[in-house]
Amino acid sequence: MPLIRKPADLATPPPAPDLEAAKAALRSPDVDMRWRAARALSAFPEAAGALGEASAAEPNARVREAMFTSLALIGTAECTAVLVLHLRSDDAERRTGAMDSLRTLPRALGATLPGLLRDKDPDVRLLACDLVREMPSAEATVLLTAVLDRDPEINVCAAAVDVLAEVGAPAALPALHRCAERFADPFLSFAIKIACDRLGEQALFRG
Repeated sequence: MPLIRKPADLATPPPAPDLEAAKAALRSPDVDMRWRAARALSAFPEAAGALGEASAAEPNARVREAMFTSLALIGTAECTAVLVLHLRSDDAERRTGAMDSLRTLPRALGATLPGLLRDKDPDVRLLACDLVREMPSAEATVLLTAVLDRDPEINVCAAAVDVLAEVGAPAALPALHRCAERFADPFLSFAIKIACDRLGEQALFRG
């Protein structure tokens, strides 16, 4: 005779997460509890502040990744600002996690990148160049040609050249030539030549 399950035996969906309980759990000494709380808070746009505060102090990489993912899923301007703060961290793993989440927010990045590309910290400007990869070609070209014309750091300009070679448009060619004249560096000149060759081929193809 087949087993007939009683209603009480049927699987029931888990209860909906509670905002205040999940925010409180972010401060738990238990790593798994913090991880579950971080994931649950992706359902609450108003949790961005709590996730930001907790992520700044979170020592566990797995929990921090869950926090970054939830911030990206919420996707507000506040979330973008929180993730940008982690670009200034001395912890490479923290910076990488923030970068990965920021890459999923191209619309929010569009408003943030101009400021990051002018940041007083050259390391932040360098990371910002890499984030420009996520932008449409025309927008990326405008942002990065401005970097080539003004940034005093050769490493930042090299990062901009690398991204332009990948996602830029032929309109970047004059700025690339000006950058080569600004820096007498053989490695940068070689990178610029590669970028110019690729963008020049695009121009011929489009013409």
